Amino acid sequence: MSDKFFYKGRQDARQHHTAHGGFETRASQKPGSRKYPLTLVVTSEARRQEIEAQVAEASLHANITVDTREGAVESIAELSVLLNKGTPVTTAKRPSRNDPCSCGSGVKFKKCCG
Repeated sequence: MSDKFFYKGRQDARQHHTAHGGFETRASQKPGSRKYPLTLVVTSEARRQEIEAQVAEASLHANITVDTREGAVESIAELSVLLNKGTPVTTAKRPSRNDPCSCGSGVKFKKCCG
């Protein structure tokens, strides 16, 4: 029912949306930036130099650690995700019905090729 007819005193003020619920309000946490560097683990010093070159070429920032223990696993998934990021697919705009035809006839598209 409505609060209009059954007044029970002062209602509590609404809580701010970030106070509870765990919403992330800082959406600009770009991985690989100076403030949020990538965390990479490699297994050798030679591999570290290769990864440093890739990071510098992509103009990113990363904290690279070398783990030389036996059975250590390399962890460069964050870097590979950023380097293999796809580009948006763009398509040529299809002419509307009343545009001049693209074949050069000078007739409207709907009467020539459409």
